[in-house]
Amino acid sequence: MFSLPEHIKEVKVYEPGKPEEELKRELGLKEIVKLASNENPLGPCPAAVRAIIEDLKNLNRYPDGNSYHLKNKLAEKLGVKPSNIFLGLGSNEALDTVARAYLRPGLNAVYSEKSFAVYPIVVQLSGAEHKVVKAKDNYYMDLKAHLEAIDEKTAVVFLANPNNPTGTAFSKREFEEFLKEFPKDVLLVLDEAYYEYAVASGFEVPNGIDYIYEKNILITRTFSKIYGLAGLRLGYAVGKEEIIEDLNRIRQPFNVTRPAQVGGAAALEDKAFIKHSQLVNEEGKRYLYREFEKLGLEYVPTCANFILVNTGYPSREVFNRLLKKGVIVRAMDGYGFPTHIRVTIGTMRENMFFIDKLIEVLRELRGE
Repeated sequence: MFSLPEHIKEVKVYEPGKPEEELKRELGLKEIVKLASNENPLGPCPAAVRAIIEDLKNLNRYPDGNSYHLKNKLAEKLGVKPSNIFLGLGSNEALDTVARAYLRPGLNAVYSEKSFAVYPIVVQLSGAEHKVVKAKDNYYMDLKAHLEAIDEKTAVVFLANPNNPTGTAFSKREFEEFLKEFPKDVLLVLDEAYYEYAVASGFEVPNGIDYIYEKNILITRTFSKIYGLAGLRLGYAVGKEEIIEDLNRIRQPFNVTRPAQVGGAAALEDKAFIKHSQLVNEEGKRYLYREFEKLGLEYVPTCANFILVNTGYPSREVFNRLLKKGVIVRAMDGYGFPTHIRVTIGTMRENMFFIDKLIEVLRELRGE
C-alpha cells in the first residue's frame, strides 16, 4: 500500500499571499497595493515582454531542453562558461534540486533560524536533519555560528546574502574570512536572490560567482526580483561543472519554458530597466526610513527591496487591518518576529499609500 513518508507529512507547506483580484472581490476594495512578495513594482522588464510577445507564435514547439541561448547570454554577462550554469523554475528549483542531490537521512544541512522559508522545506523533504543556527543580534547572519554547527554529517550549508526576511547582509571581508575555515567536503549554497539590489545599496557584498572554484560553492540567483519576471518562474545557479552536472541529472526535461528562456535572454540586455529599478528602490527606501523614524518605529536597515519593521503590535493584527484598507504586507510572526511586518519597497505612490494606511492602523490600535 502506498503512503506518504512520515518526514514529508511534517513539511510545513509554503503559503503564498492571495492574488490581488481575489482580495478585491472578497473585501470590496477598488484598489489593492501589494507590498508582500518583494516583486519589482515597476512591472516586468519591457525588453522581456517585447521578446515574449514576438515569440508567442512558437508556443507549439517545445523549449530548448538545454536553454543554450539563455545560458550563453548569462555566461557572457557573469564571466563564466555555459557549463557552469543551471537553469530552473526560479532559484527555488535549484535549492530543491540541491537537496534532492546531496541530502538524505543520516546527513544534515545547516541554515539560519531567520532566513528563507524554502530551506527548511527542502531539507525536510530530503529526510535529512536540520541544524538551525541562531541569528546574531536577532537579525544578522552569524557566519561563525554556521561554521561551528558543521559536523561530520553536514552535507550542505545554506546562506542568504542579503537575507530574507531581515534584509541584512554580510560583507565581502566577512565572507572571505568565513571561507578560510569552510570545509572542502561540504557544499555551500549562497543564495543571492537580491544581489542586484544589494550592489546598488552601497554595501560591499561579495559577488559569490568570484569564489565558485575556491571551495564547493553554488550561487543561486533569480529573474523574479530586479528583472520583474516573477510570473515566468526563472532562476539559475552557478557553480563548478561537476556540481552543475549533478543537478542536471535530476532536473526534469524542458523545465524552463520557452517564454521564460526568451524573456530572460532579452532582460539581460535591458540595462536601463535594471538601473531604473535600483534607483526607484533606493529612493523608496530613504522615504520609508524617514517615515518610520517619524512614527518612532524600529526598522532593520536593508540591502534588499524590502524592509523589516517593528510596529509594536501583533504582526497578524497589523497585517489584517492593513489588508482591509487595501495594503498587502507580510506578517512576520511565523519567523519569530511577533510584532514585525515585512514591506516590499514599492513605487513612491505605493509607499505613500502604505504609510497613510499604516498611520491609520497604528491610531486604531492605540485607541485614538
